[in-house]
Amino acid sequence: MTLVREHDWAPPSRADAALFQLKALAFRLERLAHDALSGPRRLPRAEVVDFPHCVAVSRTPLWAEVTAPERALQRGKVQNLRVAARHLDRTLLSPGAVFSFWRQLGRASRLRGFARGRMLREGCIVPATGGGLCQLSNALYDVALKAGCEIVERHAHSRRVPGSRAAQGRDATVAWNYVDLRFGSARPLLLRVRLDARELIVELRAPDDDAPRATVPSRGACPPAAPRAVRGAPRADAESCETCDETACFRHGAAASEGRRAWLVDEFWPEFDAYIAAGKSERDLLCLPLDGKRWRRPQYGWTATGFGAVRTATLTTLGRALRMRGSAQGPRRRMLELGAADALARRFAAKLDAEVTELGVTQALLPMLWRDGHLGGRAFSVLMTRLPMAALQARLDEAARRHPERRTLGDFRADPALVAAESEALAAAARIVTPHADIAALFGERALLLDWQTPRLRFAHAPHSRRIAFAGPTIARKGAHEVRDAARALGLEVVLMGSELEGADFWRGVRTTRDIAGGVAAFVQPAVIEDKPRKLLAALASGIPVIATRECGISPQEGLAFVAVNESAALIDALRGVTSSSHR
Repeated sequence: MTLVREHDWAPPSRADAALFQLKALAFRLERLAHDALSGPRRLPRAEVVDFPHCVAVSRTPLWAEVTAPERALQRGKVQNLRVAARHLDRTLLSPGAVFSFWRQLGRASRLRGFARGRMLREGCIVPATGGGLCQLSNALYDVALKAGCEIVERHAHSRRVPGSRAAQGRDATVAWNYVDLRFGSARPLLLRVRLDARELIVELRAPDDDAPRATVPSRGACPPAAPRAVRGAPRADAESCETCDETACFRHGAAASEGRRAWLVDEFWPEFDAYIAAGKSERDLLCLPLDGKRWRRPQYGWTATGFGAVRTATLTTLGRALRMRGSAQGPRRRMLELGAADALARRFAAKLDAEVTELGVTQALLPMLWRDGHLGGRAFSVLMTRLPMAALQARLDEAARRHPERRTLGDFRADPALVAAESEALAAAARIVTPHADIAALFGERALLLDWQTPRLRFAHAPHSRRIAFAGPTIARKGAHEVRDAARALGLEVVLMGSELEGADFWRGVRTTRDIAGGVAAFVQPAVIEDKPRKLLAALASGIPVIATRECGISPQEGLAFVAVNESAALIDALRGVTSSSHR
């Protein structure tokens, strides 16, 4: 809200500020009483897929060149837009209903995640919790006009804010709760509000492209509204502490600070640990499921030194993650993995403040953080641990089409909404970081291919023996059927190095063992998908030939031979060259 005195502008005193607060309180109470009797209701949400046609869009920049003292407030503004977007996105505006900015959003408080941003008050741009939300109300007003909505209530700013729409008369200021933006529509519309790294994007979407429109008001003037609903027209430019010479003003001054980067990680990968350690700074924030060293959990053994802060999830979240990594297998395990990642993502998101402008995110947490709007307005890199879900499921679908009898190829598919969220997030990511060559190839110049860390584990090589090691586990997507076909054709003994998930009789007719001490002629992994080829890397470091698919993610090197997916004949030919030629 921008109450302006009739006399020439002067710096507000503490008495002025107190009087302003008393007036605002009276207005708030009046609005509360009015809305309790006849105010608009909070609108429901709907699915985007049901509203395929965009009828109006507004794109406005999040960041501008400002001086150092203003940067903290600008980051606060982006944080406020980020939080508001989570509350307003996918709001359904039904015919006859009225959208109210404050009824839909609620009060902007610190307890709800809002930060200090820039707000226009008494002619000045001052720090205030929730400051910067007028960028959103301006955008909402703009798309409402473009979509032909009826403007029920709108208030112009009393002064122009540099860079805003006030100069064009398409601005709409808001102040809890008595200065509101309200509009309605003659047809159903869906509101979309989201942030990418650089822009605030607001859309109104319709279920079809030929629904009747309301009359579009003239763009040169305010649309019709009740006399008390539109107050004031833009006046002179507003002053901030950076442009104002009134240093004696009690509000003068802004603390300069710089943004920082946060790393949100889950399961420990040595490649990512080295990458983070090489680029960390003292201001960085590291978020861990727990301190793996303290609790003797090597799967969470991230390096935690040299950071400005290290924060861990709660023991409840930890317990859920550890139970998930227990005895569950197959589809149930993957459902639990997604549930644990969702819980961990929510815990980490609560630790992100307005100062975090850059993120490094483990892939498991990515779709949840994107879906809930925590990545908006931030540059982020993704630490990729597997194929994107869309690509992974497409490969499994193709393998299942070729081999419908292999039921485990189709035993689990993720929620399509989660798959879509991951795809959108990956498209918006600034960089894709992975040691997996097959994954990196999907992202071109955006990919940073790390070197695989050589495992300490070593195996014995028994050249041209009749024994091969299958890195496993025994399941179709890891190439178990092709390994079985080759072992039967060549009379080989298979050393099983993973769990058996295809049933007790799967290896019938093949000699198997779990004793690798006697050495093997080769390691094999003709997988459809393979995320962590660490046993293959250990075999290569031990001088043992490895026969695998490119889908295993290891770059070409000495001792590594590639075979095509689902090609038993190719695997048999490759094994003939490294095992004894006699058939027993």
